[in-house]
Amino acid sequence: MLTKHTYSTRIFFISILVLALVVPALALAAPGGGDRGERAGLGQAQPALTALTGPVERFHRAIRIGVHRIRVARHRRALRAEREQEETFASLPGGVSQATLDSIGACESGGDPTAVSSDGSYRGKYQFDYGTWASVGGSGDPAEAPEAEQDYRAALLYARSGSSPWPVCG
Repeated sequence: MLTKHTYSTRIFFISILVLALVVPALALAAPGGGDRGERAGLGQAQPALTALTGPVERFHRAIRIGVHRIRVARHRRALRAEREQEETFASLPGGVSQATLDSIGACESGGDPTAVSSDGSYRGKYQFDYGTWASVGGSGDPAEAPEAEQDYRAALLYARSGSSPWPVCG
């Protein structure tokens, strides 16, 4: 799979190659371009250059269409992955209600799933520390996890330990 950088680099080198082949050919095709060693100016090659404008425009249009299709496909994949993740964490374990979790989240972080405590120890909507987050199956930074996953992991913790992990807000 080509990365964006690799794709752009290939297009750049293809463009340079096309220019390297077309410009000298145009100079030779221009009137007086190949006889007696005279050098033809680009002004003399204007009719041939004009003839190439259509194919060049079609080439650029094809590239724009291809890039657009790639972006649309990536966007659709991202939406599908997000939807699948939301469906995975849609049902809360342990009979914990969303209202209970919303109350805890509002108290802990104002309901902000990206919240981070001032010292950086507690992260996300439920202010998990990394150890607690990992103990309920989370990985990475809790504040970077989707809100649905944070709700799911908080419900797991609540089902296991009750409100004790949130002594003030539980």
